[in-house]
Amino acid sequence: MSRHEKGRPLPPGIDEPVFSEPWQAEAFALTVALHEKGLFSWREWAETLSAEVKAPGVAEDGSDYYDCWLRALEKLLAAKGVAPQHDVDQLAAAWQRAAHATPHGKPILLENDPQRTR
Repeated sequence: MSRHEKGRPLPPGIDEPVFSEPWQAEAFALTVALHEKGLFSWREWAETLSAEVKAPGVAEDGSDYYDCWLRALEKLLAAKGVAPQHDVDQLAAAWQRAAHATPHGKPILLENDPQRTR
């Protein structure tokens, strides 16, 4: 359900929400915040995102734009030594295992990962 359908009109000239999923807005906000903290220049960001958008296998209709955004952010974080790709991959796998181990209707918590060491 869009904001418009909930009774909150969108600003003039905007027909649809910019983000279709909450994680997209979070990735966007995180990128802006990290840039503002000086982790990377906007030029570095633009070049990294551009490379992802132009990569083989990317949807021509732009439907995977925020997937490209997330991959670009992960690559910059790895290049800056903030979050090495191996660490990101391990954490993503842990969240996947937690999601599969969580009963339907319950919140997905990293603590639900059956391989998590206590």
